[in-house]
Amino acid sequence: MSIPFSKRPLAILALLTLALTGCNDAPEQDAQAPAPQVRVETVQLQAMAISTELSGRILAPRTAEVRARVAGVVLKRVYREGSDVKRGDVLFLIDPAPFKADHDSARAALAKAEATLYQARLQEQRYRELVDDKAVSRQEYDNARAAFLQADAQVAEARAALERARLNLGYATVTAPISGRVGRALVTEGALVGQNETTALAVIQQLDPIHADVTQSTRDLNALRRAMRAGELQQVGQDQARATLIQDDGSAYPLPGKLLFSDISVDPSTNQITLRSEFPNPDLDLLPGSYVRVRLEQALQPKGISVPQRAILRDSAGVPKVLVVDAQQRIEERQVVLGNAQGDRWIVSEGLAPGERVVIEGLQHVKVGDQVRVDADKAANPIVQRNGQ
Repeated sequence: MSIPFSKRPLAILALLTLALTGCNDAPEQDAQAPAPQVRVETVQLQAMAISTELSGRILAPRTAEVRARVAGVVLKRVYREGSDVKRGDVLFLIDPAPFKADHDSARAALAKAEATLYQARLQEQRYRELVDDKAVSRQEYDNARAAFLQADAQVAEARAALERARLNLGYATVTAPISGRVGRALVTEGALVGQNETTALAVIQQLDPIHADVTQSTRDLNALRRAMRAGELQQVGQDQARATLIQDDGSAYPLPGKLLFSDISVDPSTNQITLRSEFPNPDLDLLPGSYVRVRLEQALQPKGISVPQRAILRDSAGVPKVLVVDAQQRIEERQVVLGNAQGDRWIVSEGLAPGERVVIEGLQHVKVGDQVRVDADKAANPIVQRNGQ
């Protein structure tokens, strides 16, 4: 339908009015858009364990090198390589024939010495009776007495030689000095061992429990000690210091350990000190020589502040920051100073105060100055216990 020419200005005016009305409605619709919703965590003071993650190696608590104590030819390897053995189990058999002959010879020498002693004793007894009656001279009695004492010493010497021969015969049967897992044999049947040296035959290692030796710089250790002296941290007793082993794939070893001791000397080449922890190893998952990381609880902070790691933002310079919701429900930016990481949380040493609300979810949807809505159902801060439970 065509509009008469006389009415066209009125129609154009009406269209312009509608257009202007639509433009005025857009800001009103934008102003009515809902504020973004965020999840916060209320900052609280709580006791927290100060853990340090250190690197080191797995070591066997006891290692014994099984060596030949007598010279001879290996007749047989009795044990199965890589098996568990107990103290006293037979590992190798060395040809016992020469030691058996020495043992028999020493026994015969003892019998001869005992016979000589018997004869000397009888003669000494007779001369003792006769010397009182002046039937023999005092010199003759003294000679008989000396012969008796010499024969008695020869018996003692023969007994020692027999005991030595018995020991050598026993050494021909090589047994395990400790309980543990024995490795591969270092010699084979027919090998001549112990000839002018103590030949190594095998190695036994105790694997349960097992040790983890890690190193810590003296600078970090001294910083901890200064904080303890200042009252900022409390020392954890050595028997109470928990240890968590981080395996090479990044997973935590399921069985907790304990700190045994800190070395009393510093390695001059690295300026580090060694700390030893102990872990149960019933399934022998931890093997000596493996590279591991150990998280040690070295101190306790009675009033500490921590935030989830996902709440930390960093600027282009790498400075850590967090977003805080103020009393007017607006976003503020707060620069913080971070301490050590404790699991999935960062310890905050400066920048936050108890009662402040830190944004932990929805950070990507807000900026400084924005009005936000807080998820009140999830605003509470979970208590971080010392055991991390």
